[in-house]
Amino acid sequence: MTNLKITAGPFTFDARLETEHAPQTSAAFLKRLPYESQVVHVRWSGEGVWIPLGDESFGVGYENHTSHPAPGQMILYPGGISETEILLAYGGVSFSSKVGQLAGNHFITLTWGLENLAALGKKTLWEGAQSIRFELA
Repeated sequence: MTNLKITAGPFTFDARLETEHAPQTSAAFLKRLPYESQVVHVRWSGEGVWIPLGDESFGVGYENHTSHPAPGQMILYPGGISETEILLAYGGVSFSSKVGQLAGNHFITLTWGLENLAALGKKTLWEGAQSIRFELA
């Protein structure tokens, strides 16, 4: 099992990389660690924050994919009909874009700090983009 530390805005979360269920996505993400970006609030999907990645390619297809990640689950949409992105659900999510419903690869699950998820979502919604950093724990 590969454990991660995720710092998003003022909050810190522990997480595990879903190497068994999403091995290709996990391996592609591991190569990018430490990874820093910003999260913004989703536009169509509900209660989530996302990292827009444009046409960045992770070189993976669909694996362990879902349109309804649970709070604390992160998915990678590998691109195709919409831009590549990483989404973190903090509440109810029906993953979609301006072209309709999408599915993303569930590759990270938060394991500690879940009580701060809603606060991160609301802070991002009302105050704007928040920094995010992924690193090995």
